[in-house]
Amino acid sequence: MAVVERQEIRVLLADDDRVFLDALRELIDRQPELGVVGLAANGLEAIEQADELDPDAVVIDVHMPLLDGVTAVAHLRQHHPTLCVIALTGDEAPKLHEAVKEAGADGVLMKSELVDVLVERLAGLRPSG
Repeated sequence: MAVVERQEIRVLLADDDRVFLDALRELIDRQPELGVVGLAANGLEAIEQADELDPDAVVIDVHMPLLDGVTAVAHLRQHHPTLCVIALTGDEAPKLHEAVKEAGADGVLMKSELVDVLVERLAGLRPSG
């Protein structure tokens, strides 16, 4: 009987807070079913890396320089329709959460609830290929 190796879910992270981004990468890389394939410091980099790296999921901050998260999510959804896009924010404004969902995010998470919910959400993805 052949042993089937489980592919890891490839995750791109985008946040302009480098300390938060590094902590998030460390958290995700500790999960055996997940792997970080790229880090972006702004919305434009997130789009460029998604095009180049073809990840299974993007975890993106809503408030970023050069290109905000809402605009980046809309672009990612249009050009990568099967990509899982999870938006992160520390902003509790309901209108912002609604805007990012309308842009195409699969979910919006408060940074304060990140650890449990994000890992559970990403671990539920099925790897492509």
